[in-house]
Amino acid sequence: MCKLLKISDELLELLNGNNLENKQHEAMLLMTVTEDGWPHNAMVSAGEVVAVDKENLRLALWPGTTTTNNCTRAKKATLVAVYKGTVHYIRLALSPLGVLEDAKHPLERFAAKVEFYKEDQAKYADITSGIQIALKDPSAVVARWKETIEELLR
Repeated sequence: MCKLLKISDELLELLNGNNLENKQHEAMLLMTVTEDGWPHNAMVSAGEVVAVDKENLRLALWPGTTTTNNCTRAKKATLVAVYKGTVHYIRLALSPLGVLEDAKHPLERFAAKVEFYKEDQAKYADITSGIQIALKDPSAVVARWKETIEELLR
């Protein structure tokens, strides 16, 4: 298997930080490992992950969570996204960027270098959806996501 170090155009479209209103139902899994070696999963959205380019992402995570603590300690995570009939697996090497001093949304930020990328499709079946969510207050959440993306790119 070829070790890809860049995400696809399709995944870049999902994670480009644009048109968040149209991506509000998409959720992804961010997988980390706890101190005692157990897998830990967290859901993230297109408003918390942005692709700087095909090799570099940025993550915005809530301070003090198990996921944030795992990312800070291990400096590794795997992002899994199901988008347009394909499962995307991205291994990430993380570098903490900290919370922006003047952040409207004080989230822990991480630079994430793509270390491995793989796409998966079933030969015998179509993947019809991944994790889908319905926001309780779409306008407020999408507004926060837009501000978070702006802060991630600073």
